[in-house]
Amino acid sequence: MNHSKRHSEILRLLEDEGTITIADLADKLGVSLETVRRDVKPLADGGSILKMHGAIGLPSVVGEAPFERRMRDNADAKRAIARTVAATIHDGESVMLDTGTTTSYLARELLGHRRLTVVTNSSDIARTLATVNGNKVYMAGGELRSDSGAAFGISAIEFVSRFAVAHAVISAGAVDAEIGIMDYNLEEAEFARVVLARGQRSVVVTDHSKFGRKGLVQVCGFQGFTELVTDKQPSDDLAQALADAGAQLTIAGR
Repeated sequence: MNHSKRHSEILRLLEDEGTITIADLADKLGVSLETVRRDVKPLADGGSILKMHGAIGLPSVVGEAPFERRMRDNADAKRAIARTVAATIHDGESVMLDTGTTTSYLARELLGHRRLTVVTNSSDIARTLATVNGNKVYMAGGELRSDSGAAFGISAIEFVSRFAVAHAVISAGAVDAEIGIMDYNLEEAEFARVVLARGQRSVVVTDHSKFGRKGLVQVCGFQGFTELVTDKQPSDDLAQALADAGAQLTIAGR
């Protein structure tokens, strides 16, 4: 691949991924790190891309808020998971959603539903589903976090604790075969735990990239929810842990 073709390929990869490390770029192009750095320089000098520490990105993506960037990660998998869950929710039912990129995709998949009652702490989810199709949307109050536009803390927990819904759905930051569902933030973990307790059906949605990770805070063990919906078959030890707890495993698209 010559110099100009690599430029085109670099831009194409960035359109797909938003940002990419120099090492990953060299691997995908099959060239040395030095060659990639030489190719990247004129693109950066011309303003087509932005250079960061050990990585490059499109200017429009680098300027995105953290939540918007996370929405781009494994987007196809998250959409597939969201479609699978949305198909199990019926018009007129009640659903509680915590903040997360996969639950935000679920909110978008629910735009075809009518007369839903939605309880959430996410301003993104509330904006998506409020004022359409006869929905009722209740949003937990409190200070909105700048990274996600979601409310957390005692007031948010007390608010959602007043509701009992048909479907309670949370996203997961990490899934460990020994510990269960985990997150990296104490407030998010505490809120998610309460959400799961408020549903007749309690669902964890997560793409396969979260499997085998250890977060900082446990949300719950595998007995703490009724179903996990993901995009790929988990490892044997994780699948066994789910089965032992009696939690249903659903693979999107199957």
